[in-house]
Amino acid sequence: MANILVIDDEEMILQLIKNGLEKDGHIVEVYSSAKKVPYKTLNYYDLIILDVMMPDIDGFTFCQTIRNQVDCPVMFLTAKIMENDITYGLAIGADDYLTKPFRIAELRARINAHLRREKREKHSAINFEKIKIDLSAKEIRVDNNVIPFTKSEYLICEYLARNKGQVFSREQIYEAVFSYDGESDNLTISTHIKNIRSKFYKENVQPITTVWGIGYKWE
Repeated sequence: MANILVIDDEEMILQLIKNGLEKDGHIVEVYSSAKKVPYKTLNYYDLIILDVMMPDIDGFTFCQTIRNQVDCPVMFLTAKIMENDITYGLAIGADDYLTKPFRIAELRARINAHLRREKREKHSAINFEKIKIDLSAKEIRVDNNVIPFTKSEYLICEYLARNKGQVFSREQIYEAVFSYDGESDNLTISTHIKNIRSKFYKENVQPITTVWGIGYKWE
């Protein structure tokens, strides 16, 4: 059971999601506007679902506003399918992205996968020449500087680093990190990898290599 917040300006969507997630035993609170959400309650939620195109405050702006306050997974729901929107949404701290129209069964499966991921235990650290992955703190440091990875970016790095030298397809990475079949989520993983590389580049390291036609590996 989890406490889930859903914000969408379409009442039918809110009711659909609420009914679907309550079948899994979750406690679901819905709001038709981000302005109506009491900020003092945000830390109570285990997962937040945001529509992007909303009046008053759009989903991107709301995510940016709350990301330093909340540590739970954030998922965008939107009709926007342009790559720039997905790239931007993941870069500002979202963990996943599902486009409308969507199947409630897929949404339920992804949410439960994210919640399972949150419960995984972390132990000790993984050390490389310049890079240290603190598995307890869920931090990655380069020469002792903490890199500001989002939660999903961190978990992708951890998965690849734990399996150093092994090549994984985007589908395999998605399924391993989120515990859900990622056949249709190539763009999500590609965007996360792009953002990860950009942050590593600023520290003059690049541990993730593309194996063309196959996937990625940690060298």
